[in-house]
Amino acid sequence: MQRFDRAAELLNLDPGLYKILRHPEKQITTSIPVVMDNGEIEVFTGHRVLYNTSRGPGKGGIRYDMGVTLDEVTALAAWMTWKCAVVDVPFGGAKGGVLCDPYRMSKGELERLTRRYTASLLDVFGPDSDVPAPDVNTNEQVMAWIMDTYSMHKRHTAPAVVTGKPVVMGGSRGRREATGRGVMLVVKEALRTLGLPLNGTKVAVQGFGNVGSVAARLLEQEGLTIVAISDKTGGVYNPNGINVQDAIEYVRKNRFLEGYSSGDPITNEELLELDVDVLVPAALENVITRHNAPKIRAKIIAEGANGPTSARADAILDDNGIFVVPDILANAGGVTVSYFEWVQNREGYYWSEDVVNERLRDVMIRSFDDVHRYTKSHNVNMRTAAYMVSIDRVAAMHRLRGVYA
Repeated sequence: MQRFDRAAELLNLDPGLYKILRHPEKQITTSIPVVMDNGEIEVFTGHRVLYNTSRGPGKGGIRYDMGVTLDEVTALAAWMTWKCAVVDVPFGGAKGGVLCDPYRMSKGELERLTRRYTASLLDVFGPDSDVPAPDVNTNEQVMAWIMDTYSMHKRHTAPAVVTGKPVVMGGSRGRREATGRGVMLVVKEALRTLGLPLNGTKVAVQGFGNVGSVAARLLEQEGLTIVAISDKTGGVYNPNGINVQDAIEYVRKNRFLEGYSSGDPITNEELLELDVDVLVPAALENVITRHNAPKIRAKIIAEGANGPTSARADAILDDNGIFVVPDILANAGGVTVSYFEWVQNREGYYWSEDVVNERLRDVMIRSFDDVHRYTKSHNVNMRTAAYMVSIDRVAAMHRLRGVYA
């Protein structure tokens, strides 16, 4: 919200609109009783926040985690509002979560939890009102349970109520790779903007899950050299380049990079400070702080993760001339293809993966250009420009719609 305030100030946002955009539209907390496998009843707490739906249905994931709070879900819903607006898809921002430990629950318990949570929010979820997606510790199967529960109550199959579904039940081709592909596309645009070549450009990727591994593989295919990768067990550094597909196969067999020997061992902290051209933080939030920001030597940072850079580190990176492609733009490929999935569900007509990727490319390049244009016209960095673009679009909708009273 510090970043929001800065962008709103630069835009001279009307005080009334500022108040509207500073507050979530709707915060729902629900109790979720579940019959556990041992016959006992546990009551879990679930949340769903619709932050702003002026541009379209709420859009945002559902997470199952012991760290879920209403404050966290509200902040993430605000983030989704700006992320959808920066790539100009007609969604608002939403987020959901259930306070639970999914690793200690059986598949049957998770299904019963999901269905009861969905039933509690039947008046909120809907293709025209709020469209959930997978997030931390939720997946295609959870989305299938939500879709089925919603559809049974509505008495018709409603695939457009969620995105991130299995392809066989209306999920979009290219969805799993979409976030990593979006990162690759903005890295290419950043290199073009700075007049740097693709071939031989050195890249370090922190986080080798779905986003990091896909981004690394696609960047390698574009001619860039991936010199370092890591996950929560540590990583490897090879100045001559790492064979990304080989590393992916290793992780597929061993779950983690631990023990992967195609380079020198390196910690996650050391990876951030390598002398590379491009750094892709694609793991956790707040890994770049005021303490390590002065040591970062990359020319470009493309934020594959949500919130990898603290607000206090922003100014340091800016002063050092590092070109940061912020998370709300860099990792918006996922929500863009979620939008494509929703469109395909509404049409009942499904696209080839090539069509999905081509349309994603168009959206990401156009959005990068929109944000970069604001950096020049307002003399600000890419992060502030991204927030300005987003806030401008949401505020414009409120000005046109007015305040219903």
